Amino acid sequence: MATIYDHIAQNKRRTWLLVLLFPLTFAALGYVFLLGWMHFSTAHYRYDAQQDAYYQVYEAEEPNIWVKANERAVQVLPWLWAAAVLWIIVAYYGGSAWLISSVHGIEIHREDQPEIYRLVENLCISQGLPVPRIYIIDDDSLNAFATGRDPEHASIALTKGIVLKLERAELEGVIAHELSHIQNRDIRLMLITVAGISFFTFLSEMCFRIGLSSGNSSSKNKGAAALFFFVLGVFFAIYGYLIAPLIRLAVSRVREYQADASAALMTRHPAALASALQKISVDPRVEVLDEHASMSAMCIANPLAKGTLFTAISGLFATHPPIEERIAALRDMDGRI
Repeated sequence: MATIYDHIAQNKRRTWLLVLLFPLTFAALGYVFLLGWMHFSTAHYRYDAQQDAYYQVYEAEEPNIWVKANERAVQVLPWLWAAAVLWIIVAYYGGSAWLISSVHGIEIHREDQPEIYRLVENLCISQGLPVPRIYIIDDDSLNAFATGRDPEHASIALTKGIVLKLERAELEGVIAHELSHIQNRDIRLMLITVAGISFFTFLSEMCFRIGLSSGNSSSKNKGAAALFFFVLGVFFAIYGYLIAPLIRLAVSRVREYQADASAALMTRHPAALASALQKISVDPRVEVLDEHASMSAMCIANPLAKGTLFTAISGLFATHPPIEERIAALRDMDGRI
């Protein structure tokens, strides 16, 4: 049976795998995009009256599109790689603060919420963990997540609803679950994943905006620029919403079962966490996360509204097992701990 140390080592390997996969798959897809663009930009079309059709022709002096694509890749891809690496470095050291800020988390201390702070502190003492920074999200729904790059630089965020609506033992189980993600180094893995996805979705939005602003002019050159940025935006969107979530499959769904089991061992009360998950499943949506959909995998339950595009896509590559299965597993543990 795998130990917690095996799980930590596995997460470290997966983190490095993600760091490598993001630029490698991006380079491959980028090269395909450049090849397609070179083909489109160098091809000329002539009309054949007899066949009543257009066909592609190339001027004799036109260089091979493979050569042009290679030349353009050498010019462009290193800069994009550098930007991606810089983004990941910034995200690694400052991503946690950005994530907390994006959900408008309010930090609490012992004097603000002594009961919550004591719950977190007691569990940390039992596991030999440093006490993470604790934040409250002003939302009446029931959800929570942990983030950070290591146990010494970790944070836990709880919605106002989960604090007010759960019994003490249930809230303790939720906190133990999030501390398990910190202990297992799941938080580092998810931080890199969210940073990678956010990078490409951000580039997509920027390209669409530049393309729209360029398209307002009747100039032929600006029209071509608008088309280029629009196609580039589609490329980044495909990567950010389809390819990157596929890479996210490296983040195994087993991590949630592992965190549930670790939390049950911490509290010696798996039924309490099962009861908490049952209540959370009724109202897990956090409205502020609608604008930060890539963070959904960090939460204890899916916080997105049902019926949205990202929910449908993320459902295909879900990193959370069905909550009913998690509850059943915890109830099966009850009485054996």
